[in-house]
Amino acid sequence: MDIHTFLESCIGQWFSQRSSYHFDTEKAESHKSELTIELLDKDHSLLVPLCQQHRIDPTQAIGGQKISWNTSIDYAQKKQIGNATMIIIPDSNTPQIGTIIQSFQSQPSSQGSYRLGEDEALTLTLQVGDFFLEERIWFASPNLRLRTSLIKGNNGYSRSAFYSEIRRLIPEEAA
Repeated sequence: MDIHTFLESCIGQWFSQRSSYHFDTEKAESHKSELTIELLDKDHSLLVPLCQQHRIDPTQAIGGQKISWNTSIDYAQKKQIGNATMIIIPDSNTPQIGTIIQSFQSQPSSQGSYRLGEDEALTLTLQVGDFFLEERIWFASPNLRLRTSLIKGNNGYSRSAFYSEIRRLIPEEAA
């Protein structure tokens, strides 16, 4: 699998369940989300300004994803609704590795790296302010996606999370 095929495999609507643990407060949480992942073509209007902001030639990008979520948190907390954009810029010699640019809603965008392993798992690493994020994404089957994330701050690890995501399928008669 190449990086473009991996991105295309993520497209769709997903039901996501997350279990997370906050090391600093020793608190565990569980969340349920509706995710929508859209493929962004390499000439999408969101790509050019983000690439230019990070001094990357936009023509090097192969495209990216727009991820939107609607999260219901346990313990009767307020819903979280948002979106993020991720742009993929493969290494010209080794497209299994490269650069990512990620933008979360109105926050400043960040630059990091990706690696698509021989096991077809995508590992993203990103520095956001004082925090380092590592996320690993893989497919157990075409419609079951799994993710882990680990956030580390100046004082050590602050959060770990595991996600299981099931693609919502359109009934054949409606397709």
